[in-house]
Amino acid sequence: MSTAQRFPDPYGQHGSSANLADILERVLDKGIVIAGDIRINLLDIELLTIKLRLIVASVDKAKEMGIDWWESDPELSSRARRSELSRENAELRAHVAELEHGREVAPAREREPAEEEAQG
Repeated sequence: MSTAQRFPDPYGQHGSSANLADILERVLDKGIVIAGDIRINLLDIELLTIKLRLIVASVDKAKEMGIDWWESDPELSSRARRSELSRENAELRAHVAELEHGREVAPAREREPAEEEAQG
C-alpha cells in the first residue's frame, strides 16, 4: 500500500476564518429563520406537538423585526429587573398599608364589647 492519502480540507486552507466571518456577518445582518414542527400520533390521535422556531439575527435586526423580549425579561435585563422590583415593592407597601389599617380598626372593634359590658 502507498502512503496515507490526505483528504482535502472541506473549508479550504486559506482564508477560512475570513469566509466564516463574512457568512456570520451576512446572517446577523439579514437574519435567518429556522422553523419546524414535530408531531407524534398514535392511531390518528395526536399525542404530542412541538413547534420549534429559531431566529438568528443581530440585536438591531431583531428590534427592527419587532423582537425585543429580552428587554422585559428580568433574568436578562437589569432595567427589567429594577422595574419588576419596583413593582413588587409598591405591591408590598400597599399590602403593608392595608394590614396596618386593619390593625388600627381591630382594636376599636375589641373595645366596643368591653365598653358595652362596662355600660351594661
